Amino acid sequence: MITKRIIPCLDVRDGRVVKGVNFENLREVDSPVDLARYYSSCGADELVFYDITASAEGRKLFTDILKETAANVFIPLTVGGGIRTLDDFDRVLKCGADKVSVNSGAIKDPSLIAKAAQLYGDQCVVLSVDIKRVDGKFTVFAKGGRENTGIEAISWIKRCVKDGAGEVVVNSIDTDGVKKGFDLEMLEAVCEAVRVPVIASGGAGSIQDFITLFNTVPGVDAGLAASIFHFGEVKIADLKKTMQENGIPARMLGGQ
Repeated sequence: MITKRIIPCLDVRDGRVVKGVNFENLREVDSPVDLARYYSSCGADELVFYDITASAEGRKLFTDILKETAANVFIPLTVGGGIRTLDDFDRVLKCGADKVSVNSGAIKDPSLIAKAAQLYGDQCVVLSVDIKRVDGKFTVFAKGGRENTGIEAISWIKRCVKDGAGEVVVNSIDTDGVKKGFDLEMLEAVCEAVRVPVIASGGAGSIQDFITLFNTVPGVDAGLAASIFHFGEVKIADLKKTMQENGIPARMLGGQ
């Protein structure tokens, strides 16, 4: 069986990792370099680095801190924030990223995904979607969850995957930072719509939330979280041990 991936997320603002609730009230956590080094050594399968204010501020992603972070990571690194052009893809990949995550840039220019996939390959292009329920409908938000695009989320995801997105990160704004579990209904809808790897993001508060996620929505390939890992509430080694005990395949350190 294919192992389920556990992915810590570094939300970076002004060169520091921050975390909030429902994309708001951000507080500083630590240096992305120190956290990247820690996660790379303690069993994380991949790492995500988001410059969370690049799109909203209309600027390019910080490259200096990214280069230093990438130099300390020995697991796949996905990077996003302010990705609007093929030049942005090129710049981030040259900084050490393995995959590039695009959200607001694809909304502004829907042809970006197809162009990037053609140039760099589907496996390099990650669609990140910030979704919130609006009048009962899954709706896409842009600029770090600040702007309601009015776009229906499932049809948008299907379109982007058809264009060449090789992976989808589903960020539930409704459950982000709340720590009451992943948005299972939303994730089920996405998994039914596409056949590429789907990463669940937003809502993890305990080890049991991951167990519930993988057992309830087996189509999900990975669980992504931030604060519970950053603040030591859940240790990745303990999480993976519990996953194995529950029949959920996980990659263990040292091949355990």
